[in-house]
Amino acid sequence: MQRPHARTALACSAAALFLAAITGCGGTAQADTQKPTAPEGVTAQAGSATSVHVMWEQASDNKGIAGYEVYREGRKAGSVPAAKRMTDIDGLTASTAYTFTVRARDAAGNLSAPSAAVPVTTPAPTPDDAEPPTAPEKLRGKPVNGRTVTLAWGGSTDDVGVTSYDIYQEDSRIHSVPGTQLTARLTGLRPGTVYTFTVRARDAAERSSPDSGALDLTTPSAPGAPAGTAPTGLRTEAAIVGEESVIDLSWDQPDTGGTIPAYQLYLNGKPTTTIVWGGTPPTGRATYRLTATDPPGTRYSLKIRAKLPDGTWGDFSAQRTVVVTG
Repeated sequence: MQRPHARTALACSAAALFLAAITGCGGTAQADTQKPTAPEGVTAQAGSATSVHVMWEQASDNKGIAGYEVYREGRKAGSVPAAKRMTDIDGLTASTAYTFTVRARDAAGNLSAPSAAVPVTTPAPTPDDAEPPTAPEKLRGKPVNGRTVTLAWGGSTDDVGVTSYDIYQEDSRIHSVPGTQLTARLTGLRPGTVYTFTVRARDAAERSSPDSGALDLTTPSAPGAPAGTAPTGLRTEAAIVGEESVIDLSWDQPDTGGTIPAYQLYLNGKPTTTIVWGGTPPTGRATYRLTATDPPGTRYSLKIRAKLPDGTWGDFSAQRTVVVTG
């Protein structure tokens, strides 16, 4: 049997770590050449006289989607990461027809074929639109399954006209529909999760209404999944105690099969404090008082999650908003 030349064998061994990920020693590179599927369900609607809101459904790829690119008249107008499937295209001209397409991109840089082209025409400018719309009323909805919910609401009024309704999950806009539509179907959610939705109306001058009332919806858990760990029934109330502005919170504790030693409080989407009981943790409904240090009129968004008996953090409660009093 003939042995390989020593120098050749050594070179192969020294390069093994580098080559293993690319070709292997003596192997062949396996480049990702497969394109993603073209995005479907593309919609485009004018948000104002100079902007258009584009949305689409998730594409698929053999390795995974890295992002999406939006094209206007065949020219690239914007890019978003894979987790986002909507964007606003600004700087347009009033009373003008446009066509938009979307392409998916994978980590190797492969671009999908363009989606079906979607036409939209921006409205005429409305310089006399001086008032924002009224808030949408009677927001309601229900889960369809673990990943989809439907919403409906009462229409807003505006001195000129409502061009769109924007749906927010907590404080992030996740969907928009035309001003003539009073329903929405939201997909891509997680099973067994509580979501807090609000809706705002928007006019052609880009003025937004106040929030609708908040709606909490919990998607059904996947079969065989453990029980939910989110605190429920969160209530917040701003008050003045002495010379301090405070926010009182109360909530129903989740059944975790053991004692909950602490809660984590999030303020405006960021962790602000860990609530640790000084003595024996309470049972049933729990309460906490937060001192507000910002000026009167400041708007806070609050949510909490429990520390589970195994040391991990549970699911978030629904989010509540409160305005600091003075």
